[in-house]
Amino acid sequence: MMLMSGLAQARPDIIPAPPQLAASGYILMDANTGKVLVEKNADEQLPPASLTKLMTSYIVSSEVEGGNIDENEEVNISVKAWKMGGSKMFVREGTKVRLHDLLLGMIVQSGNDATVALAEYVSGSEGAFVDVMNQQAALLGMTGTHYKNSTGWPAEGHLTTARDQAILARALINDFPRHYALYSEKYFKYNGINQPNRNRLLFRDDSVDGLKTGHTEEAGYCLVASAQKNGMRLISVVMGTRSDEARAAESQKLLSYGFRYFQTHKLYSGGESLQQSRVWGGMSKEVSLGLADDLFLTIPRGADDDLDAKIFIDDVIKAPISQGQELGNLTVVLNDETLVDQPLVALQAVEQAGFFARLWDNIKLFFLGLFS
Repeated sequence: MMLMSGLAQARPDIIPAPPQLAASGYILMDANTGKVLVEKNADEQLPPASLTKLMTSYIVSSEVEGGNIDENEEVNISVKAWKMGGSKMFVREGTKVRLHDLLLGMIVQSGNDATVALAEYVSGSEGAFVDVMNQQAALLGMTGTHYKNSTGWPAEGHLTTARDQAILARALINDFPRHYALYSEKYFKYNGINQPNRNRLLFRDDSVDGLKTGHTEEAGYCLVASAQKNGMRLISVVMGTRSDEARAAESQKLLSYGFRYFQTHKLYSGGESLQQSRVWGGMSKEVSLGLADDLFLTIPRGADDDLDAKIFIDDVIKAPISQGQELGNLTVVLNDETLVDQPLVALQAVEQAGFFARLWDNIKLFFLGLFS
């Protein structure tokens, strides 16, 4: 059975070509839907520099949220952590530092010392922590990423892609919203030293609230940024630009393009009844069908009325029915492109009726079949 909704005469939407950036690789993604709006060399393996710390942060956040460690715990600072070069939080060997402060030191100040201290605390050694990093990358579908350390310190074979960084940023934002708030901190003071966040966009654009910069001579200047405006959250990844200013400017181009020409549209809520369907041989004569989760779409701005939604339902639905059982599917088309093809599920269980009720329904089905 097919039911149709949201039918409208499709109109072509005029969207200019995306900006061309002076970067080795880049991508623009909708954080809600995962829809990629712009990409170039997004699957080219490149050195990530301190973008590596996004994965370190993801794993530490996961451990905190899982109750395995506490943000107020005191972490011992090892000689290895203290001796780390590059960006530093300036922790001292032999002291103890609150885990929450180390997170801020890693995220805001990009401290290599804080990062190693966290890795050692979670897994016992940085090497063991790196194993967890690579396992987590595989679980997230980051197929072009391989980590050799927790900080992004230059190492042969330590590589990622712009697409993988967008996938990681999206997971961090959606899985750990409380910890994601740390990425919007503009300054962090520790050991008498007040350091600014290296993400310049935090100081220029109120819609930007994260994520992380990276820089080495090999990697160039990189930035994973996220911004939210009018209910839409975008993630931009820019890798291999020529300067600190360039990575900010190029990222701003991507974000501005996305917000200007696209929108995130919530079409249906998870658990919302989209159709009542006849049930044969059940204690109830009807079952509500809907989607298991909220359905968001990334569409050209103003294209809401052009969406064409079609519901397909199984011709004969018989009890017993379990909650969540697939009984049809929903497709959404925009300008001949299928944006969605998702199963429709039973929103409640329906138990089987007694023998005589089932027999009567089977007789009715038999005659309906004769005349259909």
